[in-house]
Amino acid sequence: MAENVMTIREMCDAFHVTPRTLRFYESKELLHPHRVGQKRLFTKRDRARLKLILRGKRFGFSLEEIRQLLALYDAGDQQQTQISAAYDVAQRRLAEMERQRDDLNAAIADLRDQMSWGRKMIQSFKAPQKAAE
Repeated sequence: MAENVMTIREMCDAFHVTPRTLRFYESKELLHPHRVGQKRLFTKRDRARLKLILRGKRFGFSLEEIRQLLALYDAGDQQQTQISAAYDVAQRRLAEMERQRDDLNAAIADLRDQMSWGRKMIQSFKAPQKAAE
């Protein structure tokens, strides 16, 4: 079993997370490392779960959505239910991200217009001063 497990330090190094992050995910019951005294040993399954957790967080999934998706792994249908549910969550998240992007693009365009107006106003303030000199 020793070859198939990683310590908390090895997990942190492999996934670029802090021990606090791993303990937090454990407290939220997203990870279930084996305990040997004070030592946490993470299995291949924990590593796969952490990979999915980090990917879900990067995509903006909530921890509750991630928890529900991870729970579907054991549905016994070769992950068909899990993959279908993940696809549905991803589809909703993508639509939300696209709306946010569109809102951001509109705000950027508006800000550029305002800055263009501001630049013209600044230039118009400078023009009369040069004529007076």
